[in-house]
Amino acid sequence: MGRMQIVYRSIKDILPYEKNPRINDEAVPAVKESIKEFGFRIPIVIDVNDVIVAGHTRVKAAKELGMKEVPCTIADDLTEEQIKAFRLVDNKSAEIATWDEELLQQELSEILDIDMSMFGFEEGETDFADEIEDNTYTMKANIPQYEITGECPTIAEMLDKEKSKELIAEIEKAEGITEEERQFLKDAAGRHNVFNYRNIAEYYAHATPEMQRLMEKSALVIIDIDNAIANGYASLFADVLDTMEDEEDA
Repeated sequence: MGRMQIVYRSIKDILPYEKNPRINDEAVPAVKESIKEFGFRIPIVIDVNDVIVAGHTRVKAAKELGMKEVPCTIADDLTEEQIKAFRLVDNKSAEIATWDEELLQQELSEILDIDMSMFGFEEGETDFADEIEDNTYTMKANIPQYEITGECPTIAEMLDKEKSKELIAEIEKAEGITEEERQFLKDAAGRHNVFNYRNIAEYYAHATPEMQRLMEKSALVIIDIDNAIANGYASLFADVLDTMEDEEDA
């Protein structure tokens, strides 16, 4: 097997495979964020006619980002049948893989300055879902104990607003939009704020009772699962709700 050769192709010359069975539009926003955050690290695989073998989602994301060219590798050593097979295998292999949930949560907990929700990783989503799935007949959950473990963080150490500020500055200078649209976009820019929940938990442990109450109400920390659900910060699977309702009627 020879070394992979990387060539750059104009994005206009790269052709999607017209019978591509993979529906990937929902993945494009996450891939765009990945390219913006980490750069274009995985080349597009194309055949000798510049038709995509693997990388349709990356090409769509690159086009939306306004990229003019992308790195490619040409599968000129594969037969037409092998290309068809590889195109399917490349997508299928991702479906077969699963997560080690404990290691995943450890890795996520150590990523503090990158908003992983942009890539489909939701804060605490897996733990809460597992808790519900494992305890179909109870609302008991393992609530973290917020105790002082170190110095009290500053407000700035709990919230990174840099991306939000950059976006708001861009919105302020934008032309061709109404003031109502401008305000809407500025309000929406807050979604790009990045919370450091480890520091938030430490701050909560140092905070006054009133600050703690407001932090709980803002769902920055969760003390009472029932209260969190009532305020719309957690959701139960429909079958669990049905089970609980059936028990109450019994």
